[in-house]
Amino acid sequence: MIVAGFLLLAVGLADVLRGFLRGRAFWIGAGIAAAVLLALSVLGDAAPFALLGIALAALWTWLLPLEGRPRLSFWPAVLLALIAVGGVALLPARTSAGLLSGAPLPTPIGRVGFDLAVLAVGVFAVLLETGNVIVRAALLGEKAELPADVEPGQAPPAEAVHGLVPARALDPGVPTAPTPSLHASAPDSGFRGGRLIGPLERVIVLLLTLFAAYPLLAAMLAAKGIVRFPEISRDGAHGGRAEYFLVGSLVSWVVALGGALLLWWATHTG
Repeated sequence: MIVAGFLLLAVGLADVLRGFLRGRAFWIGAGIAAAVLLALSVLGDAAPFALLGIALAALWTWLLPLEGRPRLSFWPAVLLALIAVGGVALLPARTSAGLLSGAPLPTPIGRVGFDLAVLAVGVFAVLLETGNVIVRAALLGEKAELPADVEPGQAPPAEAVHGLVPARALDPGVPTAPTPSLHASAPDSGFRGGRLIGPLERVIVLLLTLFAAYPLLAAMLAAKGIVRFPEISRDGAHGGRAEYFLVGSLVSWVVALGGALLLWWATHTG
């Protein structure tokens, strides 16, 4: 469990930092985050797991850059999920080791062990910017295209792509035009809340799933489809808007539901 926890926490922190920091500021932030993780792991007698998580997080950022096409397409996300599941399945929570791992930690929902607490924070971190990175890799891997009626510089369906570059502008052989970058909004695009909607949506799905509020979960997902229906109904012959909405939304929901399943599994096997 502790392997999955530090891996997810390191990857989540790396994506949050590179999502908001650039150049020297990113490296300084990454160094501070790595030092904090190592200090935490020493207190929990889990330094090797933290070092492994930091190394894999560095590999993650190289395989899935924020600009351009991801290396190895969507497969790094699949590998991350397999390692996380394997860490929970094969390495249950430790009962005693270090200064923190043997003592339950106070939380709003009761006292939990150190390993489970790290896993929970790691899952939450992945739901933020890492979820956006995974959705982007899925969209670009499937070469989802916007319909022809979306003009250059116009923002694509916000929560469907979570603030991403239109895939058609990256496909070889397709004429390109100036499009919004991953981290900048076009002057005429208005408010683009996709980058914020995605993480909020995943956190809500996670919480509703963990608390077994399935009617509320179904209502929220249905409401999203209703809100996006007017835009999707204007789709052209190629179905680009519906494709973006379905691929982006389904991948985002799978990330959130996978995190909920991981926490549920860890709770019942620890």
